[in-house]
Amino acid sequence: MAISASIQALLAGEQVAGSKLSSKLRDELLAEGLLLVASHGSRNSYRARDTEALKRYLIDKDESYRMLEIDVSDSRASMAAETGNSKLAMVRSCPGFPVNSYEPIECSLDGKPFMVNPQEGSFLFVAEWEMFTIPEDVVVLGIENMENFRMIRKQRTFFEKYLQTHQLSNRVLFVSRYPQSTDLRRWLCAIPNHYLHFGDFDLAGVNIFLFEFQQYLGKERSSFLIPDDIETRLNSGSRKRYDEQYSRYKGITSDVCELQQLIDLICQKRKAYDQEGYILKG
Repeated sequence: MAISASIQALLAGEQVAGSKLSSKLRDELLAEGLLLVASHGSRNSYRARDTEALKRYLIDKDESYRMLEIDVSDSRASMAAETGNSKLAMVRSCPGFPVNSYEPIECSLDGKPFMVNPQEGSFLFVAEWEMFTIPEDVVVLGIENMENFRMIRKQRTFFEKYLQTHQLSNRVLFVSRYPQSTDLRRWLCAIPNHYLHFGDFDLAGVNIFLFEFQQYLGKERSSFLIPDDIETRLNSGSRKRYDEQYSRYKGITSDVCELQQLIDLICQKRKAYDQEGYILKG
């Protein structure tokens, strides 16, 4: 497959007119938070929020995009040594995913003790994720939005109440799938821990959970965090974003009762609510 000029332009950090992008791919990239929108009257143009994350998402989505990696046998280091220019090799120089916690969790990295206990205002990044293990009684809580991920302490009461109500362990390791890749999911598939997904309360957010996580982990090992007050929250949500997502995601369903009830509620209210609303202000 030839990479379209519009995709190449996005990967180069350029702004692309909406008319140049496939509406299906555009909506998908917007739902994944990979595009920034600039309005010009009645027309929109788009720019990649993070070109490396966009590239990884495309490669993971479709094997045809693997030509973006050029030659995966060449590392940036070897290319730099041979040519003086590491940018010639478009390979992943930083695989893995970030982790966070508000209490110390003694994990293991390459068979050695590894304490996850970031100071407030920071988090850790696990690059050698294949060698990263955690205690079996720890719940892995995946957070879609980086603002929520960075500010877990401002949501601590919310998380602790939810975990207690749903009889889940109060020992929590927070993870994020930023940058977009399959590393986090592959790690989750290799460990026995329960995965709790915290994303936006909209059709695209439910779709991410269903097809990026539950499909691989199963219903016994994964669940979607649904707050008790979500019905009230949706009343002040976004009608515009619901309308933008409806045509693409209107057919999603779940045989998990609680999740189907959330889907029905979103469609009944015709609203979408951002997870950032659960960050304590001040």
